[in-house]
Amino acid sequence: MSHSGFRSLLPQQDMVYFAILAALIFVVFPLSMDIFRLNLVGKYLTYAFVALGLVLCWGYGGILSLGQGVFFGLGGYCMAMFLKLEASDPEATKIQSTPGIPDFMDWNQLTELPWFWEPFHSLGFSLLAVIIVPSIFAYIIGVAMFKRRVGGVYFAIITQAFAAILTILIIGQQGYTGGVNGITDLRTLKGWDIRSDEAKYILYFVNGLLLFACLFIAQYVRKSKLGRLLVAMREREDRVRFSGYDVANFKIFVFCLGAAFAAIGGAMFTLQVGFMSPSFVGIVPSIEMVIFCAVGGRMSLMGAVYGTLLVNWAKTTFSESFPELWLFAMGGLFIAVVLAFPNGLAGLYQTWVAPRLSQWLRNIRALRPPLTTAQSRS
Repeated sequence: MSHSGFRSLLPQQDMVYFAILAALIFVVFPLSMDIFRLNLVGKYLTYAFVALGLVLCWGYGGILSLGQGVFFGLGGYCMAMFLKLEASDPEATKIQSTPGIPDFMDWNQLTELPWFWEPFHSLGFSLLAVIIVPSIFAYIIGVAMFKRRVGGVYFAIITQAFAAILTILIIGQQGYTGGVNGITDLRTLKGWDIRSDEAKYILYFVNGLLLFACLFIAQYVRKSKLGRLLVAMREREDRVRFSGYDVANFKIFVFCLGAAFAAIGGAMFTLQVGFMSPSFVGIVPSIEMVIFCAVGGRMSLMGAVYGTLLVNWAKTTFSESFPELWLFAMGGLFIAVVLAFPNGLAGLYQTWVAPRLSQWLRNIRALRPPLTTAQSRS
């Protein structure tokens, strides 16, 4: 990308915001937190991938999905399947009735590895599956819905139904998926112990780098012609369709992109936390992910990341101090944001903070003494 292209993608103000977020993630948090808290922040950042996709789908495209946990979970399960197979080698599972298969399969009296688990012996295939499997699933949903012009609240309800269906399916097929407990006891990645403190630090930074890669991709989409078309579709979809554009294809693309972002977050969650379960696939986590986006600002990519960090920090703080009340506190936070600040933290900043900051900087410049002729020449 040329220098002028980079400047158009990231104007000076956006570059400052990106730099501040990068300083927080890569410098301030690692230097100020112990490994336990840093790993918690890393887990929060995996949810930010979902929030980024929601900004593009919901904020710009007007596509409210209440089932993004489906794609987060699919990405996480694809990574967990590889890690579980590595942890289930014949030597480690020699006490089982059938060595060489995951423990939950042995408990459910399976005697051989199911065919769809076999390709996950390969790390390369597993990494591709993290992106491709959720994207294909999103494509099928998108074609089925958008080609029939299903949108608005109906689309939101249908995606919520998909989240419920997948959760029931995962729990019901315990012998193949681990059931309600999920896939647990994940230890190594190609022999590298992912449970060590050193691994947690490395995975945290990898997570941060991937998040910024997705931020740049989302920023590129937002600044492109597609981004302008998404906003136009959100405001006047019929007019865009009458102009000759295939609205359904644009919606399908951005929905699949949001699914891919969520899946990357799910895979990184599995690596950092060490398990994946259906509790991250269903309706409740999907709605929480929408809350992260709404609190940060559904029209702001940076706001989505800050909103995710803020809500999860508040959730952890309330659950530690007031375990019976944190759900009410989280619901109250969402209601307050929707009623008082419909554009979230980003809207609050743009409305109240940015104008005052700009005025303060102008006042500072006005107080500077004018340069003399000799100073200006030098």
